Amino acid sequence: MLLSNLFLTPGAKLPLYTFSKGNAGYALNSFAEKQLCSPFLDALFKAWEERKTRGLFHHDITNCPMKILQGELGFIITLVEGRDQKKRPTEFKIDQVLQPFNNEKFNFTKVAEKEVIFLFEQGKTSGTGYFECSSTTDGCYSPNAILINVSPICYGHVLLIPHLLDCLPQRIDHDSFYLAICVAKEAGSRYFRVGYNSLGGFATINHLHFQAYYLEAEFPVEKAETKEIQTLESKVKISELTSYPIRGLVFEGEASLDDLCGVVSLSTVLLQKENTPFNVLISESGKRIFLLLQCYAKKLALGQVRQELVETQINPAVWELSGHLVLKRRKDYEEATEMTISNFLAEAALPENQFQEVKKHILSSVVQRICKS
Repeated sequence: MLLSNLFLTPGAKLPLYTFSKGNAGYALNSFAEKQLCSPFLDALFKAWEERKTRGLFHHDITNCPMKILQGELGFIITLVEGRDQKKRPTEFKIDQVLQPFNNEKFNFTKVAEKEVIFLFEQGKTSGTGYFECSSTTDGCYSPNAILINVSPICYGHVLLIPHLLDCLPQRIDHDSFYLAICVAKEAGSRYFRVGYNSLGGFATINHLHFQAYYLEAEFPVEKAETKEIQTLESKVKISELTSYPIRGLVFEGEASLDDLCGVVSLSTVLLQKENTPFNVLISESGKRIFLLLQCYAKKLALGQVRQELVETQINPAVWELSGHLVLKRRKDYEEATEMTISNFLAEAALPENQFQEVKKHILSSVVQRICKS
């Protein structure tokens, strides 16, 4: 049954995971250090494995070759031959970050019930919990849903769809971004990251969604050098990446998740209004967030990308910009080096002068908003 019909069926039930907004969450790395899974990851992995057993994925990602390249940054590459031929196609303009939702195009109300891992909702108590079949979907609200990614690039690859039935276009606001941070927090592992791609930043579906997966390796962007720019009164520290092929900002510190969410979501809303493509990586259980800026889709459309790069068919979305790249050709996988990957990412990076203008605008807007509040 399609989700659009399921949620309107009286008495229909789906698995539910509840979280508490007021809960401090699990201490960073507490589960990873003990080689245990949080309740969230335990439920997610079991459901994901069950879907894998049922053959719901386009390929078996656990059998796809993966390696870490030698070098200072340690780029991670995975070979998934033919992935683009099996993915759902992009069905919107690539030069507009904000576009209206179109119900005639593919969206997540059209996926099957079997693709749902569980619903993800704020609980009525201070605790968290997983309930196998206790969520009654009676059409009275629009649930947050976690679905499998049928074309996974790593273990546990899932999608978070905020307020699925509201059919929101691919655009971030404070509430949706806080929900994504809560997913990272509930996972309680530095190896489980949440990502976002804007339109023009290689999102392929114009229905609001985030991605997430589990990979036991440090992403190159996570170990890249940074230079602090400013620490706000809310204790949110803003830095910029240095010595990394992609330009971007890093938000972190001792701030509450709400404060951190407010600063980052304000920055993304600004980029959306200015029609600037971007990608976001939520790292370290929601305590460190990377805002990455690129212009690769625009350069592709203008014919400004070298042909040898075009032929690789690499789409630099959040995972690629963060240093985990999916390659479609065995030749590229076997010949890849830190230099070839760095050169590719440098081609995607927003030029320095444009980055400085964006950075200046973001900082002034954030400071101005804080002064008003």
